[in-house]
Amino acid sequence: MCSAVLYLSCMACDLKKCDELIVPSQTHVAKAHAVKLTGAMPVFCDVDKITGLIEPEEIKKKITKKTKAIRLINALGNCCDLFKIKKIAKKNNLIIFEDNCESLGSKFKNKNLGTFGDFSTFSFFYSHQITSGEGGMVTCNNKEDYEILFSED
Repeated sequence: MCSAVLYLSCMACDLKKCDELIVPSQTHVAKAHAVKLTGAMPVFCDVDKITGLIEPEEIKKKITKKTKAIRLINALGNCCDLFKIKKIAKKNNLIIFEDNCESLGSKFKNKNLGTFGDFSTFSFFYSHQITSGEGGMVTCNNKEDYEILFSED
């Protein structure tokens, strides 16, 4: 599992006790647990009953003044409407966490999944595309976040 990188990505964006992070209601418990470990609150968002992916219109309903971020799950190589969600995030000044534990190597509109969010996480658990037995990886899109993730403190 990549539970540690889920947590590290939450820590890098400095989630506080009063913050909220929107997560899909249908996902592995580690996605919400990483949020709780920071003291912030996961807010569960409905998913499409066919795809199991988070819905942009449902995200809009969950946004409050406390919302700081959205965690997207790209499941089995499929992704939600990333362009709509990016617009929602930009309008509301939200961070996007893109979870690619089951989508390593997948693309959307000729762009690799894992390159749409501010942070992206990948798992190397034995049941995923590339395995090391356990472990994971987190990526980010700016040097400041990289320095936070890389720090030993």
